[in-house]
Amino acid sequence: VQLQASGGGLVQAGDSLRPSCAASKRTSSNNGMGWFRQAPGKEREFVASINWRGGSPYYADSVKGRFTISRANAKNTVYLQMNSLKPWDTAVYYCAASTKTWGSTQALYDYWGQGTLVTVSS
Repeated sequence: VQLQASGGGLVQAGDSLRPSCAASKRTSSNNGMGWFRQAPGKEREFVASINWRGGSPYYADSVKGRFTISRANAKNTVYLQMNSLKPWDTAVYYCAASTKTWGSTQALYDYWGQGTLVTVSS
């Protein structure tokens, strides 16, 4: 499975962005997709995850109420709608695919995209 993330950019605090992640294929209907991020000098952390069947998404506490993960099954694409962006949201955002399930643990994910940079200025 190859993952292609895009849609990052430079925005001001309070603005919105919607990165997307296109998967080359889905291995099963139970697999999940996740978004993670890595800020400069910090470890990669979980942001949000969803499965292709529409099970309840998971969100990190830091983005609840601001970010929404969604999917377009026909396009094998997952989106991350990011609203009310804060300077501390600045990071490289990675999408990942799991052949097992979906959740917040990085070890669940088998495939990773190259990342898209989101920079939020104050």
